[in-house]
Amino acid sequence: MNQNPPKPLKAYLNHAFIKSREARPLRILAEYIEPEQRFEEHDIRDTIVFFGSARIPSREAALAALETAKAAGGDLETAELQLGMSRYYEDTRELARRLTEWSKALEGTDRRFVICTGGGPGIMEAANRGACEARGLSVGLGISLPNEATGNPYITPDLAFEFHYFFMRKFWFAYLSKAMVAMPGGFGTFDELFEVLTLMQTRKMTKHQPIVLFGTDYWDSVIDFDSLVRAGTIASADLDLIHRTDSVDDAFDFITRELTEHALSDPGGGL
Repeated sequence: MNQNPPKPLKAYLNHAFIKSREARPLRILAEYIEPEQRFEEHDIRDTIVFFGSARIPSREAALAALETAKAAGGDLETAELQLGMSRYYEDTRELARRLTEWSKALEGTDRRFVICTGGGPGIMEAANRGACEARGLSVGLGISLPNEATGNPYITPDLAFEFHYFFMRKFWFAYLSKAMVAMPGGFGTFDELFEVLTLMQTRKMTKHQPIVLFGTDYWDSVIDFDSLVRAGTIASADLDLIHRTDSVDDAFDFITRELTEHALSDPGGGL
């Protein structure tokens, strides 16, 4: 008989169990409860969400890459394309900064309409950076991916998250948001945008949710929304769910007007 048997592990300290298929419901629940606790601790009641490509660089980085390509005989075509796309990084940065300054100046409110992103580089970094430059809080809802680092240096440290489950991450995008901005992006941006549009179209999301599609040349070239109407696969009224623009001023005016009219009387988030 062993006189000093090892102390049994509590189930929630048993890493092998927690990582098992059987414990998946616990992991999913943790990605609901733990973020909720942190949002409550920081009194984050609602957000403005920015979606967009992780591959779009800042103008500074794009200019440096172009100079390197010229000096080393590199891929000038790609470097010039990236420099052109960098305008969306800078527009995102400016819009997030202005929205944060506007939110902070609202009377009788605190920590409303906090900038929220997917926590990565590119457009996500630009939005967090703009909020940081306005000395505001910002949220990063990161996702663990095999070939991509999560997090950027502009997220408020206590509001940096890393999710395993895409659907739990998208829940927190949608649940707290009071407005969304979709900058040019790829599959991930499309996924997030159309998830929300579907929730709104089917009235599963009943709150007022202004959505800005920023970059008309880009969006018109990759998605022909009018063709969907002509084909009868969406109603013409569904186009009213989105506001298309190329202007930071117009996006700012549209979002602040919509939030003032529809959200300031609402004490918090919710689908």
